[in-house]
Amino acid sequence: MPTVEVNDIEICFESFGPPDAPPLLLVMGLGAQMILWSPGFTSELLERGFRVIRFDNRDVGLSTKTAGDPPDVMALYAQMMAGEPVEAPYSLSTMAADAVGLLDVLGISAAHIVGASMGGMIVQMMAIEHPDRVLSMTSIMSTTGATDVGQPEASAIMALLSPSPTDRDGAIASNIATSRIIAGSLFDEAEARARAIETYDRCFHPEGTAFQIAAIAASGDRTERLGTLKMPALVVHGREDSLVTLSGGEATAAAVPGADLVVYAQMGHDIPEMYWSQLADAIFGTAMRAEHG
Repeated sequence: MPTVEVNDIEICFESFGPPDAPPLLLVMGLGAQMILWSPGFTSELLERGFRVIRFDNRDVGLSTKTAGDPPDVMALYAQMMAGEPVEAPYSLSTMAADAVGLLDVLGISAAHIVGASMGGMIVQMMAIEHPDRVLSMTSIMSTTGATDVGQPEASAIMALLSPSPTDRDGAIASNIATSRIIAGSLFDEAEARARAIETYDRCFHPEGTAFQIAAIAASGDRTERLGTLKMPALVVHGREDSLVTLSGGEATAAAVPGADLVVYAQMGHDIPEMYWSQLADAIFGTAMRAEHG
């Protein structure tokens, strides 16, 4: 897979579909590699006429890793919830600039952007700070950064913040167990196992998650700035999401002028196959709003 230099780091990416098709940039979530955008869902987007680009955020997959000791995630979470300022090596703004830099390298002046979980936060920052580069924005299973919405259920946050075993079998089992907790009633164990194996074998780097949590904690509440957005926006959430609970999506949609909110009854913190076609249609419809004003 190709890597390119962006913001003094290397970003690994893939591009699918015709280079002259409307570009759609997929941004993945916390500790998640780009391969978590499943081929089936990507195919749905390709069928709707997009050029689909996905990439590894800094600190995951085959992109550059931050040097030095990772921060203490329990302490960071406590600071964030207490409303205390958090120092971090980089912020969500940095990660948004990485994504814009990738568009620069690819010669793309503006793109439709779709982010999941932390990726939703990153696309929100792209839309806030680089609005001329964003044709439409879709924020999936994400939140505004306000501490009174979208907060995880206890089982989900403990699964997320607990250290992962480092041996292959233990890490894979831990990944599957976390998926079972956060994915909702459509959890598919066979798919979760295949995904866990693929992600471990491609790159196991749990330290990166701590740096990304620090970036989230350092970035604060985006609610007021989301009110400045003018591009078509779609907010998607699962009613069964235990990691970023539904109020996070509702608050995001309420903050962005004219945003559409779509809630899927059986979706957790995952994008289950049952909803791929509907979600691709909703993203396509949002993109069409951008093209036709």
